[in-house]
Amino acid sequence: MGDLETREIEYFAAVAEELHFGRAAARLSIAQPALSKAIQRVESRLGVQLLVRSSRHVSLTPAGEALLHHGRHALNAVSAAAEAARRAGAPEAHLRLVIKPGGDANLLSGILAAYARLPDARRVDVLFGGATDRADHVRDGRADLALLYTPFDDLAGLDHRTLFVEGRVAILPRGHRLASRDELRMADLEGETLPRWKGVPDGGSGPEIVDVAQMTQLIMLGRTIAILPRSSVEPAHPGLVHKPVTDAPPSRMVVAWSQLDHRPLVAAFVEAAVSAGRARPGPDGTQGVSPVG
Repeated sequence: MGDLETREIEYFAAVAEELHFGRAAARLSIAQPALSKAIQRVESRLGVQLLVRSSRHVSLTPAGEALLHHGRHALNAVSAAAEAARRAGAPEAHLRLVIKPGGDANLLSGILAAYARLPDARRVDVLFGGATDRADHVRDGRADLALLYTPFDDLAGLDHRTLFVEGRVAILPRGHRLASRDELRMADLEGETLPRWKGVPDGGSGPEIVDVAQMTQLIMLGRTIAILPRSSVEPAHPGLVHKPVTDAPPSRMVVAWSQLDHRPLVAAFVEAAVSAGRARPGPDGTQGVSPVG
């Protein structure tokens, strides 16, 4: 069995995502018969059936689902490698940092200032991602670095350094049964409806949400509550209350970059970010927690 070529994975991914040979062929700008033959060659080489075909329907077999899942990662890796090569060869390369709007724990200004003081500092373009896709920006080469929250964001394929450690708060409507409490424990929240973040497979049983603004509206309507890092929901919305959850695992803000990216300018930015994280005042006026790898 030979290895698959990138082009063949692209062909299969198009068919698997469209579930229609005609649409996939148009998307790829190739003839439909040529696409059908290419998929047949892939199946023959792998020795498995990837698609179930009928005159009206195309569906994925378990083998096809596995190839689509891993094939997407492979295509992203190839794209990221090509982009990394282009950036490494550019003498005036600059950095791209992706963050969630309002999701920098008030660290961004300090990080950029600390980096700008370095003698070899480059321009930093700040990109804005969604609630759950910022790690993908780094993995596929759209960004060089990201500010992420653990354990919420997927760090697969990324290196990271911790910038800030903080507790979590429960966000409740003002009329909630627990709104008058000074602090809460996880047991107090048993049976409450938690939201499902779009793109995150393991979440709550409540409504699907894509950002904090949507979450805020649903909490005010009494449809859900949420448990989030304190800094991600500051300042507090006047229609909501935030209560510390004393036994919730802490949240860490990290700066993350590709495990394959060993450029000195990335390492320099990371060290500047770590320095800024150490200097960040905590909610009680103390300095930020000393980062741990």
